[in-house]
Amino acid sequence: MPIDWQPLQEIISSHQRFVITSHVRPDADAIGSEMGLKALLEQLGKEVRIINPSATPDHLQFLDPDKSIQKIGPAVSLESACDTDVHIVVDTSAWIQLGDVGKVLEKTNAKKVVIDHHLSSDDLGATEFKDTTAAATGTLITEFAEFLDLPPAGDQATALFAAMATDTGWFRFPNSTERTYSTAARLISYGVQPNALYRELYERSSLARLKLHAVILDRVTVEFAGRLAYTFAMRKDFSDTRSQPADTEDIVNTCLTIEGVEAAFILVQQMDGRIKASLRSREGFSVAAVAEQFGGGGHRLASGAMLPGPMEQALESLLEVFKTTFPPSEDLPQ
Repeated sequence: MPIDWQPLQEIISSHQRFVITSHVRPDADAIGSEMGLKALLEQLGKEVRIINPSATPDHLQFLDPDKSIQKIGPAVSLESACDTDVHIVVDTSAWIQLGDVGKVLEKTNAKKVVIDHHLSSDDLGATEFKDTTAAATGTLITEFAEFLDLPPAGDQATALFAAMATDTGWFRFPNSTERTYSTAARLISYGVQPNALYRELYERSSLARLKLHAVILDRVTVEFAGRLAYTFAMRKDFSDTRSQPADTEDIVNTCLTIEGVEAAFILVQQMDGRIKASLRSREGFSVAAVAEQFGGGGHRLASGAMLPGPMEQALESLLEVFKTTFPPSEDLPQ
């Protein structure tokens, strides 16, 4: 059901100062949606800050050429982040995804708004503008801009196209619908150059990133007669290859390309010892149901969760859950 944007227009019209936030370890949908919304609000004469719980990954810095995105921490205090009229959360509505910015939302007296497309949801005490049929939050920001008769242009349109293109696997995932392609076509008409954007997103890998991928892909294992594929990354891998945790992005989708694989996951060891799980699947299998058993969530075909360490324990826990879905190999037809 289409979102009624009128209430959001009224909220924006009646307030002046805005903070925009997204989830920990922001991806291109998070960053692109934030930058697209920031530009829109500034067109309306509003004061806007983007304050995230995590730093922008190096490979997405091109979406924020002026380095306007701030990170909660020593340079941006809790009190400073609370000093706003409206706090807008994009691309998540889950407390666990907000990191230290969650403390801001708990303390602030600002009006709270959520713009999101994920199935998983918590009560953030916010006015929600949510459409789980949208391929990306960037789709929703584009539609809101058009509702206001302020279609995105230039870098703003590019940021929103990046949001959609990445969340759809460059329009190859099942969430790429007629609506997705129509929105993408309109963004191209507003000035986006997809070939240039593709180069920025996918053809500027560092040697360190490639070496990390080699290490992690060498560990790929298949289970349940080839229906599940998984791999993992340890903290030591990043230091050994001089890479970053953000460089693990998209490896899980590579695992899903193995013939016969219906679901895949990658486990990434965090600095605090916890294990981040990123899960993907094909039509007919919901990894959201798996992620939710560990307090995570997302989409049916793309979800995530944070598990306690060590790695061996996290891997065993996830495989136990998958056992309830995939029968033992000997019970499958050969």
